[in-house]
Amino acid sequence: MTTTKKAIRTADAPQPAGPYSQGIVSGDLLFTAGFGPQDPVTGEKPESVGDQTRQVLRNLQAVLAEHGATLDDALKVTVHLADLADFDEFNVAYREFFSEPFPVRTTVGSQLADILVEIDLVARIAG
Repeated sequence: MTTTKKAIRTADAPQPAGPYSQGIVSGDLLFTAGFGPQDPVTGEKPESVGDQTRQVLRNLQAVLAEHGATLDDALKVTVHLADLADFDEFNVAYREFFSEPFPVRTTVGSQLADILVEIDLVARIAG
């Protein structure tokens, strides 16, 4: 069985810094790249982990929207925090973007390059 994949590209999210796609659709699944908190227009990033989380999730919303999906379609979210001590502040911001039933989530501490949070997700989409 051959599975096709289609790249998703939008100017409303930060552009790839290397050889990868912002998102890929394969069958009824949409996979995103890991996004940081850069504003796609200015390149600036907020200071706090809460505000960075909000910008990352807006970036992910833009990629999903390019294919007619929303964060409500998310099944699995992976979060990288530069400091796990920021978990509570991150979680407050994260909750603003998701409703029940929440997607499953993995949150890990990671060495990140000059950002506090990076997030990627998998969503189920309409065919």
